[in-house]
Amino acid sequence: MEKQEAYFEHPGKAVETDARFSHVMALSLDPRSNYREGVIRCITSREGDIEVSGTIDRSELHRVSGDSLEHFVIGERLSIANEEKIIAELSAGGLDFIGLEDPDIFIEENTGMTHLYFTMPFLDRVHDETLVYLGHAVGKNLDSLEMTAPALMVDPITHAGAKEVSIAPKNSEGIRYNLVESSDHQGGKDQFTYSTVRIAAATDMSSSWKFGETVFHPDEQKILWIAGHASPGPLLPKSFIDVGEGRLLGIMNGCEANQKFGDKIKYGTFSVGLFIYDYENGKIDWVSPKPVIRDSQAGITRAITFASQFVEIGPGTGILYAHVDDSFVRAYTLYADRIKNLLPK
Repeated sequence: MEKQEAYFEHPGKAVETDARFSHVMALSLDPRSNYREGVIRCITSREGDIEVSGTIDRSELHRVSGDSLEHFVIGERLSIANEEKIIAELSAGGLDFIGLEDPDIFIEENTGMTHLYFTMPFLDRVHDETLVYLGHAVGKNLDSLEMTAPALMVDPITHAGAKEVSIAPKNSEGIRYNLVESSDHQGGKDQFTYSTVRIAAATDMSSSWKFGETVFHPDEQKILWIAGHASPGPLLPKSFIDVGEGRLLGIMNGCEANQKFGDKIKYGTFSVGLFIYDYENGKIDWVSPKPVIRDSQAGITRAITFASQFVEIGPGTGILYAHVDDSFVRAYTLYADRIKNLLPK
C-alpha cells in the first residue's frame, strides 16, 4: 500500500506564523483543554544557514489556542515561575542560554499534575560545544507552572544531551522507560554527529531521570530515510492501534544521512515514519523501512516534516501535527486500518 494512503494532508495550516515570528515548530496540546490549548516553540532569531550544521536559533515558548483541531493562534509567551532563577544557576560559568525549545505536555495519572518538559540548550563558547538539558516544570495547569531542576543534565562522560521526550507508560515494575533524542559525538569513520534515541528511566516524573542505553542509532541500522538523525515522536494509544502487550506504536522523526562538503556538514530530508516500542523492557522492536509522511510543501533543498503531537479523534482515526520547514504546523488525519498494512505481520 502506498504511504500516501495512510493519511490525509489537511490543505490549511494548523498554526501560522505572525508578525512576531517567521519560524514556529513543536506544537504540544493540553488534553485537559480537549486539545484546544497548548504550547509551541517560536524562533525569535536565527543565525547561520539552516541547511548546514552550526545554526543558532533563539527561542521562546508561547501559548496557543484554537476553536477547532484544525487551526490555532499563537498567544502570549508562556509564564513559568522560577524560570529566571533556574536558568541563572545553570548558566553559571559564562554559558549562553538560547531559550526554551520543543515542549511536551504530560498529565500525570495519579496526581493530575501538569508536567511540561522542554529542551534547554546552553552554548559553551570556551569549549565550542552546546550543552542540552531536558528541562521540567510542573503545576496544576499551564497557568501555574513552576520550573524545577532539569529532568536530565548532559551525560557526564559523553556530554550527550536529551531533548524531544516521548513519555512511556509505567512497566510492571513501575518504571517509565521514556525515550529521548540524544547524540553520538563519536560520529564513526566520517566524524559526523548522529542524533540517536536513548532510554531515560523515571520512577518519579518530578525528580531527575537516569540515562539508559541507546536503543536506536542511525549509523548502525542503515535505514536510508533515517540514516543521519533519529528523534522519537508521540506514542500512539492502544485504542488507536494495538501492537501487543507491553508495546506501543510510535511516530519516529528521521533525517537522511549527513553529507560533508569541505568543512561543512549538510543535512538531508526530514520525514516521519513509524516504530514499535517495547516499553516493558525499553527496546525498539521495529522501525519502518520507509517514511510514512513527507509534506507536499516541504522545501526542495532541505525538506522538513517533523511530528510532535497526536490526538485520537474517533475509532480508527487521529490527527498528527507536524511542523513543515520550521515555518508552519500542518495537521494530517491518520487512518489506523491503513497504517496496519505498513506494520510487520
